[in-house]
Amino acid sequence: MEKKVVIVTGASKGIGREIAKRLSLKGYQVVANYHTSKEDAESLKKELEEQGIGIDFLKADLSCRDDAKKLVQFALNKYKKVDILINNAGISEYGLFTDITDEKWNQIINVNLYSAFVMSQEVVQNMIARKEGCIINISSIWGMVGASLEVLYSISKAGMDGLTKALAKELGPSGIRVNSVAPGIIETQMNSHLTEEEKKAIVEEIPLEKIGKPEDIAKCVEWLIEDKYTTGQIISINGGWVIN
Repeated sequence: MEKKVVIVTGASKGIGREIAKRLSLKGYQVVANYHTSKEDAESLKKELEEQGIGIDFLKADLSCRDDAKKLVQFALNKYKKVDILINNAGISEYGLFTDITDEKWNQIINVNLYSAFVMSQEVVQNMIARKEGCIINISSIWGMVGASLEVLYSISKAGMDGLTKALAKELGPSGIRVNSVAPGIIETQMNSHLTEEEKKAIVEEIPLEKIGKPEDIAKCVEWLIEDKYTTGQIISINGGWVIN
């Protein structure tokens, strides 16, 4: 059977790394990108190659359309199609709303939101032509409820959820499903700034009484790829921390 081709953005660390690893092990052909974390990307590539599994890693700044085009074109040139796009690339910013600069606005919005927009735009023509495809955006619980001192991050992730809902309606007739996975607090480097006391306080608010792991998100992504009737949904995996 011909392998499904998946592009995973921001795949060198954290949730993206776990998604790329899981899908590779499950038999998908993964094309992944990193921006600055070359060593992490190379370590995952080596880990998979030692198990006889190939993965493509490309350096790309997805806040730049030219780099996004190159990533998609690489997949199309090598594998002739893109079946699935996982928009995971993202950065966070912690600080007062009044301290946000135009430069910081552009950085966060471009990396987190524009990258998802432009990557989706670059892959859909191939998907539309084949009348099938799947786009999964990795947003955040903060896109749903907002976070104090993380205004820009919250805005960018809320934008991803808006993109998800609108694209699901527009692309559904072309056989393309679009969904978001909105993690709660997950054990990744992005949350490494939290002290043990802060983590303990958060855990006390979570009904399942634990912080999530990257594999919790990767499992949901795998399910959304395989499912054929879910689209336009924001699936929040947060241990019950927020229940809508």
